[in-house]
Amino acid sequence: MQVKTIRKILVANRGEIAIRVMRAASELDIRSVAVYAHEDRFSLHRFKADESYFLGEGETPVKSYLNIKKIIDIALMCGADAVHPGYGFLSESPEFADACGLAGLVFIGPSAETMRQLGNKIQARELAESSAVEVMPATGSLPIEREKVSVLAEKIGYPLMLKASWGGGGRGMRVIESESELHETVETGRREALAAFDNDEIYLEKLVLRARHVEVQILADGQGNTVHLFERDCTVQRRNQKVVERAPALYLSDKERENICLSAIKVCEAAGYKNAGTVEC
Repeated sequence: MQVKTIRKILVANRGEIAIRVMRAASELDIRSVAVYAHEDRFSLHRFKADESYFLGEGETPVKSYLNIKKIIDIALMCGADAVHPGYGFLSESPEFADACGLAGLVFIGPSAETMRQLGNKIQARELAESSAVEVMPATGSLPIEREKVSVLAEKIGYPLMLKASWGGGGRGMRVIESESELHETVETGRREALAAFDNDEIYLEKLVLRARHVEVQILADGQGNTVHLFERDCTVQRRNQKVVERAPALYLSDKERENICLSAIKVCEAAGYKNAGTVEC
């Protein structure tokens, strides 16, 4: 496997995450490149980079960082070897990973095919089921017709959690406790998913009340070796954003911990995952 030397990285993100990547690049003696929207022209990440480039006028701040063509053009123009997407925005976009590959740029993240399998929560659930990993009852992609949505919701049973198929960070997520809330909540979630991820696919999942949020940390190389670095408890959240991460999750028994960690490896191996990341449980 040919390994490309990385001397300059474009960070396709903003704020704290971009600064973290730039700091790591500096420690590795790698030059960093920032991109910024008009509203972020005074943002700190622009000035922490070795170079910075304007993403252009006429777009909202979020849309600016979702402009694949513009970001690729800037990366090629400035002579970057690789693109780091950070998290959010294009970090889970297989189209962006493909575009980087076609442009000869290293995409620092999973392959496009892996993202198509795991980035889409509906497909990830199907992959988990095919790998003998237990999942919560859920629908597939919700249709537009209200009557069909009502039937699917009734089949799963209330309370429900509405989720966007793509992306994370709580965008598009809504609790639905009864049918009277269903259709208005679905429409709101669909609009939010489209605005955040440029994709309005959503689905319904059985809501688990007083649940614990556990993530398993995974490392996978390009030679087929996949290991877990045990779990962390991410239950303490505000607006679906993690506030505190604790390791280990003390409430798990040894058997539960082993089952969760091995299940995470099963899913990642089935998806051909390569990189460092987490699997949510």
